[in-house]
Amino acid sequence: MSTGHVIAIDQGTTNTKAILVNLAGGIVAKASAPLKSTYPHPGWAEQSAEDIWASVQTVIADIIASGSYDISGLAIANQRETLVVWDAETGLPLAPAILWQCRRTAKVCDALIADGANPAVVEATGLSINALFPASKLGWVMENVPEAKVLAEQGRLRAGTVDSWLLYRLTGGKTFATDHSNASRTQLFNTQRLQWDESLCDLFRVPLSALPDVRASNSRFGEVADGVTALPASVPILAMMGDSHAALYGHGVRAPGLVKATYGTGSSLMTLTPERVLSKHGLSATIAWSEQDHGVTYALEGNITVSAQAAAFAADMLGLPDARALSELAQTVEDSGGVTFVPALAGLGAPHWNDTVSGTISGMTLATTRAHLARATLEAIVLQIADVFNAMEQDIEGSLHGLLADGGASANDLLMQLQADLLDRPVTRSAQAEVGAIGVAAMALKNIASLPAPSRQSDTVFQPRQEAGTWRSKVTGDWRLLLGRLIAQ
Repeated sequence: MSTGHVIAIDQGTTNTKAILVNLAGGIVAKASAPLKSTYPHPGWAEQSAEDIWASVQTVIADIIASGSYDISGLAIANQRETLVVWDAETGLPLAPAILWQCRRTAKVCDALIADGANPAVVEATGLSINALFPASKLGWVMENVPEAKVLAEQGRLRAGTVDSWLLYRLTGGKTFATDHSNASRTQLFNTQRLQWDESLCDLFRVPLSALPDVRASNSRFGEVADGVTALPASVPILAMMGDSHAALYGHGVRAPGLVKATYGTGSSLMTLTPERVLSKHGLSATIAWSEQDHGVTYALEGNITVSAQAAAFAADMLGLPDARALSELAQTVEDSGGVTFVPALAGLGAPHWNDTVSGTISGMTLATTRAHLARATLEAIVLQIADVFNAMEQDIEGSLHGLLADGGASANDLLMQLQADLLDRPVTRSAQAEVGAIGVAAMALKNIASLPAPSRQSDTVFQPRQEAGTWRSKVTGDWRLLLGRLIAQ
């Protein structure tokens, strides 16, 4: 198969995107559809599973309508840790999709930790017990959605991450599967034995029978069913990966030494490790991806709950139209004037993992201006990234060479320069905005053609400025002082 194209779906929290990639790695067409999240109770976050599916149908239809193309396959990168539960017979969801940001099970997780369950969970999965992961979310569904228990007893309950949901709908219900990268984020998958863990299912009170088959990331997962999308029937689904894993792959990282950071609603930092490394500094040991011919590749990851979303939040609070206006305001001052902002708007993620901390601003005086608050918000984003980066270096007991940046907020030059200054490492911003979609497309094409390694010539490199040392020392000190005070409360 020497000619053709792959449609790569990048199903995210705020929108679903699709790109059409030719076998030389070029992007031929793009499409996007927005998604809405709802917050029915404090700490809760949901989306309509049907809306997620409809958005995928929309972007596929837009790609098909943009020209006449030979489609060789489909690939899926997806928002991770979001749980969908549905009826295998009807294909209909039983409840809204519970988003990765949702904290409704925080107390359940705290109780499990208090009971001493965490060490065994970390040993099996590489993940500390937390409401971020689908395990406790599925336990909540089993406890609070009566239909779920009935369907589980009948063998009709299906529970999976977004990739599994989309695959099920794309194949007309014929395939219920996931890949190793997504499975490793559920807190139900033993990343050493590479199988669902019955003891974990018992711990979180979820049915093992409801979980999908687990396959290599570049498996042939099935074929598109007739009439479910604008695609013709029998187009193969050739790859599935969690979006952060796909981004790392899309950056061209194939060996340890560099860190990928995605600046989105939250942030995911990921770096490859030669083997499974269980973190001692608040990170997750995860599966980066798996390949049919090369087995499993491991990584360390840190997830920040509120990252670039902090800029949108602060812009709204300051009466600004958007995050771009916030950045423009921040550039009118040389520093934050001693103001420190901890954007724990949904608790603190890696490496601190504290659900009880709330967003806090400190250091304001009568001399503080809106511009100082804007600057402190950008500093907060890069300080959170630096905390995870530093934890990674502690876990690997070595130095990391630099940061590869992607995601919407990485387009902000000031943010990227602040990040380089704070890390004292070069930060390379991908010239390709669709790095996650490119990554899963490259994975899909492994059995068709080899995409060339991404060119770095057009990427933008932000070098740390020598004069930033004093600023770096002050903002880091203020940040650690405020964080320590908040966590100790």
